[in-house]
Amino acid sequence: MSDNLKRAAAERAAELVTDGMRLGLGTGSTAAHFVAAIGERVRNGLKVVGVPTSEATRDQAQREGIPLSTLDETRDLDLTVDGADELDDDLRLIKGGGGALLREKIVASASQRMIVIADGSKHVAKLGRFPLPIEVVPFGLTATERAIARLLDSLGMSGELHLRHAPDGAAYVTDGGHFILDAHLGRIDKPNVLASTLNNIPGVVEHGLFMGLATGAILATGDRLVELGQL
Repeated sequence: MSDNLKRAAAERAAELVTDGMRLGLGTGSTAAHFVAAIGERVRNGLKVVGVPTSEATRDQAQREGIPLSTLDETRDLDLTVDGADELDDDLRLIKGGGGALLREKIVASASQRMIVIADGSKHVAKLGRFPLPIEVVPFGLTATERAIARLLDSLGMSGELHLRHAPDGAAYVTDGGHFILDAHLGRIDKPNVLASTLNNIPGVVEHGLFMGLATGAILATGDRLVELGQL
């Protein structure tokens, strides 16, 4: 997707923002365009407050001059705008390619609406082509990995679990101080079942399946924008 289309999707989402809104600010390259669009509107007089989903987004929002808060100070958000690595026709998502899935899910869950902005190629018939990120605590990593593998096997799912690494070769560490196991599953036939059972494994902090959180999506497809769900 061209950067111009990313920007167009983000600017369409920014049109949904009105004075006084409490916003969840997503993470990733497409969400960064949304933060930039909101920053421009703030400098032109828009009154909003934002809750960032990562330290990277916090840094950008501060540079843009967007007033920021936390979920402890601002408990109920009106709208979160974020990207996705995959979404299906039911607006079920895989997120976490950028490593911010835990905070992204907490912020989305505290929002009345969540709008996804993404490349149209992220819209799939079946989730799972993109590796599913599973955030885990470093302690007992091998035991947690074995438990996840047993769960996947019990659900008739096969695929390798890979510990995510940073560019320097060390284990990738999230903003929360955790590791990420990426599950290469190919397809997820029952995402709701997998989502509900993964969280029962000790050592799993969160996973990248977002069920029932997105209310709408703006997809940059070809040379146009496609809107799904309710914006």
